[in-house]
Formats: sequence, structure tokens, C-alpha cells
Amino acid sequence: MSNDGIWIVYDGECPFCSAYVKLVRLRDAVGKVRLVDARSSDDPIVGEMRARGFDLNQGMAMKMGDEYLHGDAVIHRLALMSGPSGTLNRVQAWVFRSRRRSALLYPIMRAGRNATLKLMGRRPIPDPR
Repeated sequence: MSNDGIWIVYDGECPFCSAYVKLVRLRDAVGKVRLVDARSSDDPIVGEMRARGFDLNQGMAMKMGDEYLHGDAVIHRLALMSGPSGTLNRVQAWVFRSRRRSALLYPIMRAGRNATLKLMGRRPIPDPR
């Protein structure tokens, strides 16, 4: 697997996750970004993230070169890299550029995501292990 660009593995059935990865406008700031839906993709990166112990039901995962991130570390890093265009993008960038704010807010956001998915009747992402 190539180390070129950035790989983001997310839950494609989560309305918040899907909206977030579209909001961040990374391609404008960093170039090649590969978005991978953990539910519907057979891409090897999904298995690679799981092999590293990342629970994809508990947060997005990201690979950038040889670095792997999960959960609040992903939104923090994305905020540092995202472009300044758009009001929502600037707000999320300001909030999550702080490592501390990211760590404090992420569990709350994850709980809201999990509750929403449950209300929508969506099951957790299956883990084939």
C-alpha cells in the first residue's frame, strides 16, 4: 500500500461522519485524500486500521505516511490541516486545533453519534475478525 497522501476511514452510514469529512476541505489544503467508508469498502486500509487496534465504531481513523491516528487525534490533526474557506470550516478548525478541546469534546460527539445511529436503526460496523 502506498504511503502517498492521506487515508481517512470513517462510517459512511453516520450522517455526522459523512458531513464532517466533506466539510473539512482537505484536498484544497493538502492534496491527495482518500476517503474510505468502513462499512462498504473492502479496501485493505480498513483491515490495517483494525489490526492496529482501532475500533471504527468509536471513531474515524487516519493514515498519513507512516503515522496512524484514531478518534480525537484525527479531528485534531484534520483541523490543523484544513483550509480556511467557509464559515463552518473556520469554526471547526478553531475548536479542534486545540488538542485539549478535541480530547474533551470527542467523547461527547461520539456519544451523540452512537445515540443517533441507534435511533436510526443502524447497526455497528461489522468486524470480520
